[in-house]
Formats: sequence, structure tokens, C-alpha cells
Amino acid sequence: MALTLATTNPGEPEIFASLQGEGPSIGRSVAFVRLSRCNLACVWCDTPYTWHWTGDNRPHRGEETHDRAANQLVLEEAEVARRIAAFAKPRLVVTGGEPLLQGRALARMLALLPPGIAVEVETNGTVAPHPDLDPLIAQYNVSPKLAHSGNSADLALPPERLAHWANETRAFFKFVIATPDDVAEVLALVETHAIAHNRIWLMAEGTDTATLGSRERWLAGLCLAHDMNLSPRLHIALYGDTRGT
Repeated sequence: MALTLATTNPGEPEIFASLQGEGPSIGRSVAFVRLSRCNLACVWCDTPYTWHWTGDNRPHRGEETHDRAANQLVLEEAEVARRIAAFAKPRLVVTGGEPLLQGRALARMLALLPPGIAVEVETNGTVAPHPDLDPLIAQYNVSPKLAHSGNSADLALPPERLAHWANETRAFFKFVIATPDDVAEVLALVETHAIAHNRIWLMAEGTDTATLGSRERWLAGLCLAHDMNLSPRLHIALYGDTRGT
């Protein structure tokens, strides 16, 4: 029984310790595990090595594709748990890709961890948590993908899934924002699904500090105007756009 992980280098799984860089837990000392594969294809995705394989013609602004064998690794669940436990962190962030695609295997792995570790899952919100996994999760960081992601709304914003997350008290919402029009789209979704504004984090799209800083300056005003939260991208400021950070 195994999980499919992303790699930092060929043959090395992306399991690491860092500070959470985004959303409601920003700045917390955590362990990370990055799973491979995604059911969406965001044109600005900053981890295309988890899904944009050689031969995949779906658009991505970087245009490059990635060798699957070098960027994906299958690892036994017990070994994944052992590596995570070795960091002795009180919190684990499971990211991707789309982690909930591997919900059952993820549940088995989490059951092998030492007790007391709080688990966050970062998800695009389109996949239902596996019944074995859901009781093991302390927090869901749900990042629905807006029109500028390049995904169709039918695929990226299924109403039944958004309704589920809106009623899930463990779920917080993080929207990637490139222009003020994206905020208008967020507000429409918030109204439709009655999502409390204090559960929403708006985060500028970008993988360099200049782009992020420029967008955060006008985004801050919109957060204030609509009583929503601003999420920086702390890991980009600290380490740049690099794997394993």
C-alpha cells in the first residue's frame, strides 16, 4: 500500500519541514508532504511538476512539461509516515497536486503517525474527502479555482462541493487573485453559498516578490473593504519559488 508523491529531486520525495507560507496557519512550524497528480490544470499553477507531464497539451504559462518518472515517486505509506514523524512537528500540511485524489491511502498513512499531530489538507475543493480520511483532518484549506485559472466552472466550481465546504466548520477558503475582477467573482461565490467573510483569505497570484508586492498593495484595500483576510506568500519571500520549502 503506497502513496504517489512529488519529488524535490529525482528519487527524493517532497517531504520537508518549513513554515506554513499561506492561509490561516501562516507562519506555523509544520511538516509538509506533497502528493502528486491533480484533476485540474491551472494555467498559472506553481507546481506543474505534479501533473503537467510530457505529452500533456493542456496550456500552462510556463509551457514546459515534466518527465513523470523524475517528478513522481511511489512510496510505502509506512515509510511516508516514518519520514514525517522524524521531523517531530505538531502539525502536518498535506498538499499537492490534489491530495484528496488519494484519500484512502492518505487515511492509512495518517493512522500510522504518532498521536497528537494536527493535519491540514490543502485542496482545490472539487473532490469529496474519503470517509476514512475525514475524521483525521483538523483543517481543510480549500482553494476554489476562479475563471482566470483556465479551468471550466463545471469542473473547478461544482456547486455541491462548494455547498459542502461552506457548511464544513473545519474549512477555510483561499482564493488566488490576479486582478480586481477576480475579487468580484469571489464575492459572487460568497453570496451564493453564504460563506462568512472571516473564513476567506485572498492571496495574490505570483511566484516572485515584485509581482506579489504589487498585487498585494491593491488587494489589501479590497480585503479591508469586504472584511476578508489577506494572505501573503511567506515562503516565496523567504526562499523564492523552490521545491521543498
